[in-house]
Amino acid sequence: MITIGVKNLAAMRDFYEQKFGWSPAAVNKDIVFYKVNGMLLSFFPAKDLADDAGLAEHTSAGSFALGYLVPSEKEVDNLFDLLENNGVEIVKRPVKTFFGAYTGYVKDVEGNLWDVGYNPLIPLDAEHNVITHEDIRHLEQ
Repeated sequence: MITIGVKNLAAMRDFYEQKFGWSPAAVNKDIVFYKVNGMLLSFFPAKDLADDAGLAEHTSAGSFALGYLVPSEKEVDNLFDLLENNGVEIVKRPVKTFFGAYTGYVKDVEGNLWDVGYNPLIPLDAEHNVITHEDIRHLEQ
């Protein structure tokens, strides 16, 4: 499970439910959980997260991207079309990588980056849950 401290829980819920079309796996007034690729992603107010962790103030790593995988390049294109039509900021359109993945980047309403794509080295089950990650030693340079 990954929990992200957010500035505006209602805006984040609206973004993911309206733009991505996600439905919460569990929700209350304080937190929301979504099942994504076989794991739970939760959004919790940043101040409450800092308080819960015993921090004097909210801090952020500032350099991360969340990943969202779909089972084909066509589905990547369809998802980008949907997100663009829903007003999501497209940071980088999908491109094919040297190892066969097809990915691009979008931002949510608080600037979190999502690497959205297809990766043949990460097989998904019928419900789009990550099964494993294939060996990547052959990709070393």
